[in-house]
Amino acid sequence: MPALAKYIQHQRKKRNLAQDHLAKRLGISRPTFIQIEKGERALTVPEAHKLSEIFGIPLSDFLRCKDEPDITVSIMRREEKTKVSHGEIRISIPQQKAGKFRQVLLYILNKVGGKPNIGMTALYKLLYFIDFDYYEKYEEQLMGMKYQKNTHGPTPVLFKKFIEEMIKKKEVEEIKSEFYKYPQVKYLPNPNIAPDLSVLNGREKEHIDWELQRLSDMTASQLSWLSHRDVPWISAEEGDTLDYEAVFYRTPETSVREYEGAAED
Repeated sequence: MPALAKYIQHQRKKRNLAQDHLAKRLGISRPTFIQIEKGERALTVPEAHKLSEIFGIPLSDFLRCKDEPDITVSIMRREEKTKVSHGEIRISIPQQKAGKFRQVLLYILNKVGGKPNIGMTALYKLLYFIDFDYYEKYEEQLMGMKYQKNTHGPTPVLFKKFIEEMIKKKEVEEIKSEFYKYPQVKYLPNPNIAPDLSVLNGREKEHIDWELQRLSDMTASQLSWLSHRDVPWISAEEGDTLDYEAVFYRTPETSVREYEGAAED
């Protein structure tokens, strides 16, 4: 089997996407898509572009069949040097920040996780706006997590590692379903586990509630559209970490802070 065909099949299965779904997105029949996965039919340039967008992989990496680097997360209790193997990204974060992220995630899921539109992609954007809007408003970090520029918008780098740990601890349950005929991954919180809100001060909780009220009814596509108009995302290169400082160059379309001396009508 050609490398690209095997790569496409791997990326599809990794994301739990059906062949029917991808065939429809590409505007071809399922038998034709099966031929592509078997290496019996060449991929056209427009189809390659579309698949790279669907998988959230830069086109250059997609054509080279480049795998995403492994991310190793370590919770820092003290300063220590760590060895990084080839093809691995090692991220060390303070224990306090990691705990805060998990509790905020639990709180969000308890508040809006049951809404039909809140799947993994929408959740990514909620976390992004909560973090970056808070930084613009108060020039302080709420969770302060790292977000990466991907095709469909900002992606929290450590989300996958944290959510896997929370699933193992039975704090959340992963549900695979569909939303308007598109595959969706949802995370539902364990009703017997309440989030620890002691990690948040009053201003932080108020900010999270405000963000959920204004954004949680949007679809993943609407949230992605909004994030694509935000300067931190626009100013970054594909795959780069988004810069929090870029929020101070936002346009009125995404800015959430009232600046002194702003022009009045």
